[in-house]
Amino acid sequence: MNRSTAVGCLLVFLFLALIASVALNAVQFGAGLLSSDESPMQAVRPKARFGEVLEQSGQDGSQDRIVQIDLEGIISSAQIGGGLFDHSLPMVSTIKRALEQAVGDKRVKAIVLHINSPGGEVTASDILYSAVKAAARRKPVVVYMDSMAASGGYYISCGATKIVASDTTLTGSIGVIMESFSYHGLFDKVGLGTNTFASGAFKDTLSGARPMREDEKAYIQNLVTQMYDRFLGIVADARKLDKAQLKSTIADGRVLLGSEALKAKLVDQIGYIEDAYTLARQLGNSANAMVVRYRRSVGLLDVLGAAESEAATKKKIDVSLMGDLLPRLEPGRAYYLPAGFARGVGAQ
Repeated sequence: MNRSTAVGCLLVFLFLALIASVALNAVQFGAGLLSSDESPMQAVRPKARFGEVLEQSGQDGSQDRIVQIDLEGIISSAQIGGGLFDHSLPMVSTIKRALEQAVGDKRVKAIVLHINSPGGEVTASDILYSAVKAAARRKPVVVYMDSMAASGGYYISCGATKIVASDTTLTGSIGVIMESFSYHGLFDKVGLGTNTFASGAFKDTLSGARPMREDEKAYIQNLVTQMYDRFLGIVADARKLDKAQLKSTIADGRVLLGSEALKAKLVDQIGYIEDAYTLARQLGNSANAMVVRYRRSVGLLDVLGAAESEAATKKKIDVSLMGDLLPRLEPGRAYYLPAGFARGVGAQ
């Protein structure tokens, strides 16, 4: 065998060994996905990182940025979305992480928080209000209200430096709502009943299997009043308004158009998203800044983790005629929502 033939055989052998190694690693990886308690999807992942989508070009070669962050839909601390790439973070965590990234980026001179939401959970709204307020202490935050920024959406807006709404934006709805179904009358008609064993007089409050007692009604109303009082105080402090006057006028749960909200001093300016960009550039002292919108970047581990989550959770077919058109509210939980979004959907 000559030297060239030997070298050729060696190269073929090395190539085949490489293919075998790759195949073996693939088999081991697949087995790990199925059986290992320490699979790659379960490994600790780095913090979410958002990519940038250009909305408006900058001028004179400026690398300064105005970042747009979108907050849309019912405000919730639960997992949102149902597609493969929607599982990565709950809404609250997503918005908080986006604000954190924008504040930490030296190129970002101001933030535009684009809100299109009827409101949502009390605690989720409060967490995001606090996050927006903290960001606004570091960099200007301009809220732009789209079609709706009511109740919890307005609550969050109060943490911003400035608020811009369009003439036709629905906002306000300062208030708290909590409801429950009462079905004991139906049970009586069909001869059904429940046996409830509770550790205290208020443990089964809001149960629809029996009429509410007067002391229970007073108890629940007190909880709602305390949450409403906090909402009222935040609005009064943020907008420099008299709390008692607010309570006796527009803070009764009513929804206002943007133009009405401006007269009531709930917002600072009427305009469109472009006006919010202009205001953000002014507040950030960067007239030539580009505008970018954050978009969640999906990595390989996110895809694999989402696929595993899909396989683990979708063991049955869930058919809903309304799909995602209505918010999925939970019984006994308080919400910053207009009444129309709460009724007929479930007990909350």
